[in-house]
Amino acid sequence: MIILTIVFALIAIVVLRALTRRAALFIAGMTPGVPPALAGSRALARLRLLLARLAKRYPTLFTLIARRIDPHRPTGLPLTLMVLAALYLLALFSGLTEDILEAQGIIRSDNMINAALNPWRVEPLVFIFLWITNLGSTPAIIATVIVATGFLWPQRGTYIILALWVTCFGAVSTTAIGKLLVGRHRPEILLDVNATGWSFPSGHATAAMAVYGFIAYAIARAMPGFRERFEVIYCATVLITLIGFSRMFLGVHYLTDILGGFLVGGFWLLIGFSITEGNRPHLLSEPLADGDK
Repeated sequence: MIILTIVFALIAIVVLRALTRRAALFIAGMTPGVPPALAGSRALARLRLLLARLAKRYPTLFTLIARRIDPHRPTGLPLTLMVLAALYLLALFSGLTEDILEAQGIIRSDNMINAALNPWRVEPLVFIFLWITNLGSTPAIIATVIVATGFLWPQRGTYIILALWVTCFGAVSTTAIGKLLVGRHRPEILLDVNATGWSFPSGHATAAMAVYGFIAYAIARAMPGFRERFEVIYCATVLITLIGFSRMFLGVHYLTDILGGFLVGGFWLLIGFSITEGNRPHLLSEPLADGDK
């Protein structure tokens, strides 16, 4: 039964990869046709007329807004969208924290999911998920960041290195503060797993999302084609998901702890993106970014 479960999980990962890749290629194939379709739109013509009037009446304000929504500047629309997305994740995390502190339904759901996993907490699954969860531990994360820095340093990826360390320390410090403020107790640990401190948010999930997500981004942005980038991002997504699930499977975190960790990690991941893309004009001359030219 356990062997069949492992085989089924591996097949599901492969099938999901194929489906996700097809969907991504389909969406990417449709994107080039959007601008020509919009070009002949009457609504767009009216919008341009309105914008021209606003530019004439409020030149300073309009120039500032135009810079923030310029799709051709890294510090324009891309940076604006990343900042807005980061603020949205922060709002989601605040709402989730409030629900954990006040909503009894969330607590009951967490306990039900934790209890439902009890029959599956047997060998060799416990051994496998112990190995996976160690990839999100503090020593593993710090070692990963140091090794990544070593690879980036000869490539003169100064701003990427800065963004990586900001993402890492921001995620770790925010998690530590969040644990102290919320003060949520862990589930009753039934396995021989070393887990101390408060439960929410999950430090492993936060660090995995922030660090492995950023490293995947740094690798993918240097890849020459869409398919190569997809493979890197998909593999990183599977790794991050497995690390988060391992904490729940081993009974040291609730589901909402994992979700909270992913939100915090995602927030700092987008901050790292913003730092890197905000300095993209400098990076375009560096060897690391040759794949983006």
